[in-house]
Parts: sequence; structure tokens; C-alpha cells
Amino acid sequence: MPQIKGAIKRVRQNYKVTPKNSAQMSAMRTAIKQAEQAARENADNKDALFKDAVSAIDTAESKGLVHKNKAARDKSRLSKIAAK
Repeated sequence: MPQIKGAIKRVRQNYKVTPKNSAQMSAMRTAIKQAEQAARENADNKDALFKDAVSAIDTAESKGLVHKNKAARDKSRLSKIAAK
């Protein structure tokens, strides 16, 4: 365990924030996979799932969980699949 007050605070913060970040990343990945699968199967709700996935990517980007270039790349690949 850290002895310095600032390091102790960081441990406390990381303990709270890490599960939230993991949940947000998991939700983003799940939304992307669902949108890709719906686009490949040409499902009726593929547009709604595409919007949900883009929203999840944007949320993760705004919270600093993914780099802006990765977010742009993911959205580009997703829109390319959805357009087919």
C-alpha cells in the first residue's frame, strides 16, 4: 500500500473508476458486435443498432476511454459494413 497521501487517494479513485470504465468499454464492444451482426444479416433493426453503436463509441471517446482516432476508425468501419 502507498504511504503518500496523493497515492492513497489515487488507489481509492482507481478502485471506484476502473469498474465503470470496464463496463463502458464492454457496452461499446457489445454494441459494435450487435451492429455488425445485424448489418451482415440485413436485419430490420440494423439502423437502430448502428446508431446505438456510434453513440457508445462517441461516449467512450468523450470519457477518454478510447483515442479519437480509434473512435473514428471504428465508426468508419461500422458505417462501411452497414452500407453494404
